[in-house]
Amino acid sequence: MSKRDYYEILGVGREADQSSIKKAYREKAVQFHPDKNPGDKAAEEKFKEAAEAYEVLSDPDKRARYDRYGHAGEMSGGFSGGGAGMTMEDIFAQFGDIFGDSGFGTFFGGSGQRQRGRGRKGANLRIKVSLTLEEISTGVTKKIKVKKAVTCDECGGSGAKDRNSVRTCTTCNGAGYVRQVRSTFLGQMQTTITCPTCDGSGQTITSNCSKCRGEGHVQGEETLEIEIPAGVEEGMQLSLRNKGNAGHKGGPPGDLLITIEEKTHESLQRDGQNVVYELYLNIADAALGTSADVPTLEGKVKIKIPAGTQAGKILRLREKGLPSIQSYVRGDQLIHVNIWTPKKVTAEERDILEKIRTLPNFQPQPGASEKTFFEKMKDYFRMK
Repeated sequence: MSKRDYYEILGVGREADQSSIKKAYREKAVQFHPDKNPGDKAAEEKFKEAAEAYEVLSDPDKRARYDRYGHAGEMSGGFSGGGAGMTMEDIFAQFGDIFGDSGFGTFFGGSGQRQRGRGRKGANLRIKVSLTLEEISTGVTKKIKVKKAVTCDECGGSGAKDRNSVRTCTTCNGAGYVRQVRSTFLGQMQTTITCPTCDGSGQTITSNCSKCRGEGHVQGEETLEIEIPAGVEEGMQLSLRNKGNAGHKGGPPGDLLITIEEKTHESLQRDGQNVVYELYLNIADAALGTSADVPTLEGKVKIKIPAGTQAGKILRLREKGLPSIQSYVRGDQLIHVNIWTPKKVTAEERDILEKIRTLPNFQPQPGASEKTFFEKMKDYFRMK
């Protein structure tokens, strides 16, 4: 089933600014919030749908990719260009404070239970992956080592020396949040904020873990297999959820953001989905026709050069380019024909060229047929 357009979900136009997008999301979230629609699965799905749309459109980079690639920016194999797969817990943790400037705090009381015992989310991690055009053509799985904050194996991420060092937070009674009642334009609203004492973990620690010093994470390294789909482009960013830095005191991990870099190819250049090869011919081969070995992303192929090929002509190898990340359509390989002019010539070569240059009508005249030109060349060499 295809996804709805994110702009349509929030009810805004593609030219909408960030203020309009935020306002539209706020209205949708209030309309479909689970606390206002208890037991209504349809409303809950629309609540999630609005959050997914807002996650993409509120981020300039993600919005730009979405505008360019649509939902195809949401990669397969664990990648996500947006909020695909967001849980209610993710939504409350990530967007709960969007209502802070209008009195909604971090939503209504319903979010509190979902946040119980969660520390701060870990920071996102950014890396770059360099790919050859051949790898971009087929897609590739990269195995890389990532240095990042990992969960402390001594305390299991709690940050405590042992179980006896953990106490239930007396400020929030272990909930990780505290409730507030505020007056808004909709009347009295019960809102929640992260507990300032325990930072949302629901617990306080009397004695810190000696290894992580109470943070719940240490510096480490993890080997990851990253599946990169075919057709990605320079500068495109992929997101691997929950593979970033470990969270603080048991909080959820951040995301791993992967930026694509393209390696320079020794023979080919990329032009969108097409690849371009510069072919150089001498004047005799261009005039008489020949064959040439041409590199492609799948190996060398032999092509036929027709007689009378002109400089600047473009030959095309169908579907020898790069695939589209949005569809099964593949680009072509374009072969730009250039006539090679030697920078230095021998005495014998110079003599031949001087004689040819002095021939009247050797170069095509306006309106002269190509046949007439080549017939005169043949007559000249027959006389010799």
